[in-house]
Amino acid sequence: MLIELENIRHIYQMDDPVVALDGVDLEIERGEFIGLIGHTGSGKSTLVQLLNGLLKPSEGRILFEGRDINSQEVELKEIRRRVGLVFQYPEHQLFEETVAKDIAFGPKNAGLADEEIDKRVREALDLVGLDYESFKDRSPFNLSGGQQRRIAIAGVLALKPEVLILDEPMAGLDPAGRRKLLELLRHLHRNLEMTIILISHRMEEIARLASRVVVMDRGKIILEGRPAEVFNERERLKDIDLDLPVVTDILKKLKEKGLKVRTDVFALEDARNEILTALEKQSQFRESRPC
Repeated sequence: MLIELENIRHIYQMDDPVVALDGVDLEIERGEFIGLIGHTGSGKSTLVQLLNGLLKPSEGRILFEGRDINSQEVELKEIRRRVGLVFQYPEHQLFEETVAKDIAFGPKNAGLADEEIDKRVREALDLVGLDYESFKDRSPFNLSGGQQRRIAIAGVLALKPEVLILDEPMAGLDPAGRRKLLELLRHLHRNLEMTIILISHRMEEIARLASRVVVMDRGKIILEGRPAEVFNERERLKDIDLDLPVVTDILKKLKEKGLKVRTDVFALEDARNEILTALEKQSQFRESRPC
């Protein structure tokens, strides 16, 4: 198992306790794409900050490849290289005068040789779909919001993490920026077999990308499973103020009206085809019935 959380509790403000996580157990296998959802304050962001040692749990253990990341035998610097964390609005973390210098910051801090650093900067820019020669000398502060977001992610990818964690990475992006970032995540997972943990309030993105969805409420994991399984729990999700993906909601309502459609498709084009096929079958059935 790549990552294991064992009975994790995390408490802020010990003098006036706020329980952020309360008895969380979770296993993450190498190569999974985990969609982490829950309303604000459910504990999502606290959980992912524990995974690379930015926070230390009040109780419980976090194991990476069987080793407790908070034990004296484990170098947190190494864990943070292998488990990359991209915060919400990561472009706020940009600070160097050029794109190349910003992306090079992590590898340089890791003590890599100049030749290796340059190679990683080039590779990271290529991964996020930006041309090295066109962007390396530009100021990151003169780029569009979507480009800044990708530069910030490139800075994490330059460390070649095995796990990439993203906390609401689509926030504030226009449709084109969201589409390019979704394509990047799909590429990293499918083609590079990277383990990804994505926090998002956009259920459509989670449904289409994740291999497993984990639902949190009040510091606990209350539901997990394949997207089709989780989003079939409409009432449970509604109870904690979470919506279904729009496509799923439409299909479920059509099914309740008597149209025989599947409700485990999440892409708009797939849903369209499902509805058209169901309507055609319904029409053929009516025509075949004797008058």
